Amino acid sequence: MTEAIHDLDHGFWTIRGDLRIGGVLNVGTQAALVRLSTGRFVMLDSYPLTGAVRDQVMALTDQGRAIQAVLNLHPFHTLHCATIARDLPHAALFGAHRHRLRHPDLDWRPEPVESPEVQDMFADDLVLSLPRGIDYVSRNERVHAGSLLAWHPASRTLHVDDTINLMPVPGLLRRLFPEPRVFLHPTLSQALLPRAGAVRDFRDWLHGLAALTRDLRWLCAAHSGLREFAPGQFKDELLAAFRRVEDKLARTEAQRG
Repeated sequence: MTEAIHDLDHGFWTIRGDLRIGGVLNVGTQAALVRLSTGRFVMLDSYPLTGAVRDQVMALTDQGRAIQAVLNLHPFHTLHCATIARDLPHAALFGAHRHRLRHPDLDWRPEPVESPEVQDMFADDLVLSLPRGIDYVSRNERVHAGSLLAWHPASRTLHVDDTINLMPVPGLLRRLFPEPRVFLHPTLSQALLPRAGAVRDFRDWLHGLAALTRDLRWLCAAHSGLREFAPGQFKDELLAAFRRVEDKLARTEAQRG
């Protein structure tokens, strides 16, 4: 994977970046630049801007001065918060409670990124959707299924960190399945809230998301890539992905009593 920025039209640019585990395995990461109806911009997630990607972002945003805010959507994606705060000192910095704990020295806005107040601030251009029925910030540091999703209606793009993923298809199967497969994060069952009705709440939220994004064109997934869909295709694949794990989720809920 190499760092790149892709113009998805209608004011949405996805930034595909590198994230190396142990300095070797590149699992990839993402950020996005969104032009608001006011003419200003927001960044979705933090990522160090370098090289040609930095040049393009700065050219679009009056050297970063037109970037109004940075919305850090995933509570476990904290690695680059300090870098983006340094590079964009005029941008308001939003994050979850865990972002503030990891970087207490940064000038965070008091409103949590997942709060209704932040949704209202950007409601003219973005729909921020927090999954129900699962932990947003799990006490288990390895459970990353919870994230805040950002839907950009103008470009019909869904930006999601971890909750929804794209699974690359092995070479021998690409004739049958030419596109990466939509699937839900493998730690989803571990993220279930320990109460009755958690699976129902997640299912209802997912069905609502499928309806909201029924004409989706682009899915931007943090560690697994970028895929274009025909209208209605994503909804069908998303609900199919849930059906594949629904029984497992129900068993987990039952075991927890």
